[in-house]
Amino acid sequence: MRVQPVAIVTGAAGGIGAAAATALAAKGFVVVGTSRNAARATPVPGVSMVDLDVASDESVARVVAGVIAEHGRIDVLVNNAGIGSAGAAEESSIEQAQHIFDVNVFGTIRMINAVLPQLRRQGSGRVINVSSVLGLMPAPFMALYAATKHALEGYSESLDHEVREHGVRVLLVEPFYTRTAFEANAVNPDRPLALYEDRRAAARRITASGVENGDAPTVVAAAIVAAATTNRPRLRNPAGPSARQVSLLRRYVPAAAFDHQVRKLNRLPAAR
Repeated sequence: MRVQPVAIVTGAAGGIGAAAATALAAKGFVVVGTSRNAARATPVPGVSMVDLDVASDESVARVVAGVIAEHGRIDVLVNNAGIGSAGAAEESSIEQAQHIFDVNVFGTIRMINAVLPQLRRQGSGRVINVSSVLGLMPAPFMALYAATKHALEGYSESLDHEVREHGVRVLLVEPFYTRTAFEANAVNPDRPLALYEDRRAAARRITASGVENGDAPTVVAAAIVAAATTNRPRLRNPAGPSARQVSLLRRYVPAAAFDHQVRKLNRLPAAR
């Protein structure tokens, strides 16, 4: 009898997470979606929702143990939960920076540490970390968010080498602008400075426009499902044509030209 694969998707209350959970369920997975307040999440057909705070060791351990107890296995972990940030880097206190890292980076690490023993016991499984093209390039006035994604990229690539011999792969999905509530829910700086006010506001307008005209969450969900099911997994999986273009440009365009384009797109004055 065919064993039905089991997937956990964090941050599944809406946006990319909900789309990924729906797509995995359509592919035959038993899907457990998570949210900080699952009762308020829009029901997703074929997906059971549970409360989870990725910033809590206890919450993570409880949810993962519950999934193993109920289903006996975990085949795919999609680390999608995260928060955005907006503002100049020095406008955020250390405490605020630590909070953003605690969710975006350490939340991912908590989930992986909790799930890996089960994947190793099975001798199979995939961890899919939802990164961003901002893990490959700078993001003026989103420095902390970009820093978390750069950290996630290095962590994922290193970990992937460590666990391959146990039948486990760690893969990255890298979206560009996506039509979600990302910009609206971004953390505002807790110590704003007047000298950055105009630039900060302009950056938010650029981001809002990019999100409004970005890819549908289903584009990213398709990349996640492909990473979860392909027989030839790749470490980095840009989601959608814009993300693929940015990835190629970052790898092949000379640094000075890329720097100039970043400043132009963000409407910053010419570099001194």
